[in-house]
Amino acid sequence: MVRMTSQSEPAPDAGTAAAGQVLVVMGVSGSGKSTVAALIAETLGWIFVDGDSFHTPEHVAKMHAGLALDDADRAPWLARIATWIQQRLDAGESGVVACSALRRAYRDVLTRGSQRIRLVYLDGDRTLIAQRLAERQGHFMPPRLLDSQFAALEIPGADEHPITVGIRESPEAIADRVVAELAAEMRRDTVGK
Repeated sequence: MVRMTSQSEPAPDAGTAAAGQVLVVMGVSGSGKSTVAALIAETLGWIFVDGDSFHTPEHVAKMHAGLALDDADRAPWLARIATWIQQRLDAGESGVVACSALRRAYRDVLTRGSQRIRLVYLDGDRTLIAQRLAERQGHFMPPRLLDSQFAALEIPGADEHPITVGIRESPEAIADRVVAELAAEMRRDTVGK
């Protein structure tokens, strides 16, 4: 079943991106990436994967111990996510991945300049996200690493064509905004042809 967006626009269906498209839902820990990405995927009938599932047990243990990952730790993790993305596109499938993708260099590894890969940036202030992290249970990323997340964050530039959404609304409302934006873009692309 396809949910309707809050603007009562029909969501694009799974067949809309016939050549395959992947959304990378990005932001700092606690911004709602996994929840929003799963809702978008459910609405569109696309495949969802949480980028956290690509971390090695060693890296999860490192973060759980309160140690931030460095670029050497992140490189193979990003490569595994990039492979998942490319497999979707090669198969003509569409998907949504939740991944912090905090730095431009990390996003470049994931997107490789492809117009079939789209960033969705969940934008929130430190105070709100710290509150969310304090309330979150059972996640390996401790709240004390939030400062390192914000220190690493490079907000996506206009040349990356992100869909930027504030995180003060409910996850459902945020997902609806993203789906509505995708639908509006598809209409513009269709009219422009």
